[in-house]
Amino acid sequence: MSDLRPNPDTLLTALRRDEARARRGKLKIYFGMCPGVGKTYAMLRQGQRDAQEKIDVAVGVVETHGRRETEALLTGLSVIPRKEVLHHGISLGEFDLEATLARRPRLVLLDELAHTNAPGSRHPKRYQDLIELLDAGIDVYTTLNVQHLESRADAVRQITGAQVHETVPDSVIELADQIEIVDLTPEALRVRLDEGKVYLGERAATAAENFFKPANLTALRELALRFVAERVDTRLRELRSTGKQAGIWRSGERLMVAVGPSPFSTQLVRWTRRMAAAQGAAWLAVSVESSRLLEPEAQRRLEQNLSLARELGAEVVVTHDDDLARALLRVAAQYNATQVVVGKSHAPWYLDLLRGGSLADRLLRRRAAFDVHVVPAERAAGRTVSRLGWALKDPSSAGEYVDVAIVLAGLTAVAWFAAPHTGYLAIGLLYLLAVVGLSLRVGRWPVLASGVVSALAWNFLFIPPIFTFAIQKFEDGMMFGAYFVVALIAGQLTARIRRQEKHERLREERATALFHLTQALSAARNLDEAVFAALRQTDALFAAESALLLGTQEGGRLAPHFANSFSLSEKERGVAEWSWRNRKKAGRFTDTLPAAEGFYVPLAREDASLGVLGLKLREGRTLTLAQRDLAESFAAQLAIVVESEQFRAASAREKLLAESEKLHRVLLDGVSHELRTPLSVISSALENLGETPDAALRSALLDESRMAVRRLNRVVGNLLDQTRLESGTLRPKLDWCDPRDIVNAALESVRDALVGHPVQLALEDAGEPIRTDFSLTEQAIANLLVNASVHTPAATPVFVTAGLERGGTRAFFTIADRGPGFPPEMRARLFQKFSRGDAARAGGLGLGLSIARGFVAAQGGELVVGENPGGGAVFTLYLPHRAPPPSETSLNESDETTHPDHR
Repeated sequence: MSDLRPNPDTLLTALRRDEARARRGKLKIYFGMCPGVGKTYAMLRQGQRDAQEKIDVAVGVVETHGRRETEALLTGLSVIPRKEVLHHGISLGEFDLEATLARRPRLVLLDELAHTNAPGSRHPKRYQDLIELLDAGIDVYTTLNVQHLESRADAVRQITGAQVHETVPDSVIELADQIEIVDLTPEALRVRLDEGKVYLGERAATAAENFFKPANLTALRELALRFVAERVDTRLRELRSTGKQAGIWRSGERLMVAVGPSPFSTQLVRWTRRMAAAQGAAWLAVSVESSRLLEPEAQRRLEQNLSLARELGAEVVVTHDDDLARALLRVAAQYNATQVVVGKSHAPWYLDLLRGGSLADRLLRRRAAFDVHVVPAERAAGRTVSRLGWALKDPSSAGEYVDVAIVLAGLTAVAWFAAPHTGYLAIGLLYLLAVVGLSLRVGRWPVLASGVVSALAWNFLFIPPIFTFAIQKFEDGMMFGAYFVVALIAGQLTARIRRQEKHERLREERATALFHLTQALSAARNLDEAVFAALRQTDALFAAESALLLGTQEGGRLAPHFANSFSLSEKERGVAEWSWRNRKKAGRFTDTLPAAEGFYVPLAREDASLGVLGLKLREGRTLTLAQRDLAESFAAQLAIVVESEQFRAASAREKLLAESEKLHRVLLDGVSHELRTPLSVISSALENLGETPDAALRSALLDESRMAVRRLNRVVGNLLDQTRLESGTLRPKLDWCDPRDIVNAALESVRDALVGHPVQLALEDAGEPIRTDFSLTEQAIANLLVNASVHTPAATPVFVTAGLERGGTRAFFTIADRGPGFPPEMRARLFQKFSRGDAARAGGLGLGLSIARGFVAAQGGELVVGENPGGGAVFTLYLPHRAPPPSETSLNESDETTHPDHR
C-alpha cells in the first residue's frame, strides 16, 4: 500500500543514494532475454567508441565463445590478464580484481555478471567484484540475461523448465545508472543458433529443442522488455516526484479509481479492473481519508473494497485530504494517471449543489489533464449513498455548546446594563465580535448555534421594540442577517483550519515515527539491537504489545524474537504462519482470521516473506486505516534490515566456505608433502639396503631412515596433538620436574632437526624443580626448537635459557635464534593453526607454534614472541610456579635422574 504523505525514510534513502552515486563509479548494464542476442558485442562496440574518445578502457573479462566478430572488437583495447586459480587440480582463469584496482582504469568491461568465481578468489560472486570496482570510483560496463535476475528466476524456471543456479540480487541492478536492452526477435535468434553463432555442434541442437524453443524465447523476451519498462516507469516517477515536472504525460495508460466506504465502490473497482485488463494498462485504487472518523461499519466496508482492489491487482494508495477532488488531482499527477474512474450516485440534486457539484464536475472544473469516466451506481447502492449524505459531519462535544452558552449569557448580562449608554447597535457589534471569537475555540456547529442565539437575543432584548422579534429598520435587518452569514463563514473556516491542523499533525506524527525508526535502525550494530529498538517504538506508537517472528532456514517455520512484548499462543502462531506463507495481512481488523487477538503484517521483500510483525492492541482500541498503513511501513523497514542482515550473513558464509576450501586445499597439499618426503626417503633407503654390500653405506642409509621416521613421527604427532587440543580431551599431568631434564629431553627428540645449528645453553638458574607436565612442556620446547632450526639460516646458533622470574611466581624457558624475525603485524596471527610466516620456506603444516601455545595454555601458562636484541626472534614460555616442598628439593639436590617421559 502506497502513501502520499511525507516519508522521511524515502527522502533520506534517496539523499544517501544520490550521495553514494556521486562518489562511486557509473554502471551500465547490457540486458537481454538470453545468450546470443549480442550483449557482449554491443558492450565491446561501446568500449571501442569510448577508447576513441581517449577514455582509459580496460577489459576485465570478456567471453567471446570463439565468435570471430566479437574477438575482433578486442583489438586495440587493454586486456587485464586473468588470474589463475587452482581448483581440484585444474587451473581456472578468473577476473583479476586486485590487478584492476592497482591499475585503476577509467572504465572496465566485465562480462557475465552472474558468474560464480572459483574458490579462493577474493569474492564468491562476480557482482561483488563489480560493487568493489564501483566503490573505488571505476565505471563498469557489464552484461546480464533476464533469467539471472533473482526476482525473475522462478518465472524463468516455470517458462523453460530449467533451474537457474547463478542469480544476481535485484539490489545490484538498482545500482545501475543505465540499462540498455539488447533485443532480437526469436526467429532471428534461432537463425543465429543454426549458424553456430550462439552454441556449436550438438550443444546448439540440444538448445534449439529445449531452452531456445520459439515459445520460450517469446516469453523471455516479454519478461525482459517488461522489466526494462518497469525500470523506465520507476525512473519517470522519480523525475516527476522532484516537483519540476507539471501535468500528466501520456507516455502510457494508467487508470485510477476512487475507493470509499460505499458499497458502490465494489462495482467501481471491478469496472476499473475490466477496463485495465482490456487496455493492458496498470491501475491504482485511491482511498482519501478525511478528518471525519468513519463508523465501524463504514470502516469495514472500506477495508473490504481496498482488499478487493489489491486482490484484483491494483496498487493501493492512501492519502489524507478533506477535499476529495483535490486529493485525486494530486495523486493522478504524482502517479501519472491518464484515466480516472468515479461513481455517479442517485443522491438528490440539492445535495450535490450543497457539496459544490458532483465529484466529476469538480474534477472537470479544475481542468483535469486526464479522462474522467463516470460510472452510474446501481439503485440499491445509490440509495445507501444518499442516506449517508445526511450524516452530521464534524460533531462537536457538549462542552463546546456549554462554552457558547456561558459566553453569550455573560455578554447578554453585561449588555443589558450597558445598553442605555451605548445603544443597541454597539451591543450588536459586541455579539458579532463574540461569534468571531468563539469560532477560534469551538467547532462548526457550536459557532452556527452561537450566531443564531446571539442574533435572536439581540433582536428580542435590544432592537426596538424590545421583547418582540419584530424588526422595523432595514439596517437592523441587514445586521441581523449578517449574524447568520458570519456564523456560517466562521464555522466553515474553523472546521477547515482544524481539519488541516489535524492532517498536518497526523503527517508530522507519521514522519517523526518513521524518522525515529530509521534513525534507530541505522544506529543499531546488529539485527537484535535493530529489532529491539523497532519493537519498543512500535509499542509506544500504537499503545500495543508487539512481536516479530522471523523465518528460519531449518524446517521453514517462524521463530519469535526475544525482544517481543506480545507472547503468542499456538492459535496466534498459526495466524502469523498463515500471514507469513501467504504474504498477506491477517488477524484482527482483517477479513482473514478476524477472531485472532493480534494484527499481523508480513515482512515482504521481492518474492519472499522474511517474517511477520504482530500487534496486539489494548482492549477497546482499534487501528485506523492510516495506522495500519503505518504498521505496514514499519514492517517494510524491518524487512529491509532483515534482508540486509541475511545478505551479510550469506556473504560471510560464502567467504567462510571459500576460506575453508582454501584451507582444506593447503592442508591437503601440506600433509601430502610432509608425509611423502620421509616416506620417499624410507622407500629409497630400503631399496638400496638390499643392493649395497658396503657396511658404511648401509649404516648411512639406516641413519637416513631413522631421521625420516622421526620426521614422520613429528608430523603425525602434530596432527594428533592438534586434534587433542580441539577436542578438549587434553588433561595435563602435573608433577615436580627438573627444568634441565625437560630441555635435555627436548634437544634429544629433535637432534636430527638441529644438525647444522649449534645450541647454546644457559641453564645455571634452572636448578629448582617446577610443577608441570613433563611431556607437554618437552614437546612445546621441541616444537620451538624445530621452528628455530627450519626458519633460520644454516650454521646460525640457537639459544636456550631456563630459570625463574624475579619473585619466583613464574618459571620460563626461552628459545632465541638469529633468523629474520617476525614483523609486528605478523605476530597477531603467528600462533594460529596452519599459519606460516610470509618469508617461510616451502614445507611444514604451520601447526608447531599453535600446538606449543595450546600445550602451555593447558597448564595455565603463556607463550609470547619478541625480538632478539642481536637479530632474530625470541620465544618465551612462561609457566606458573610456587616453591616446591622440602622433600622435592632434597630429592633434586641428591638425584639427577632424568624425569621419565610419561606421555
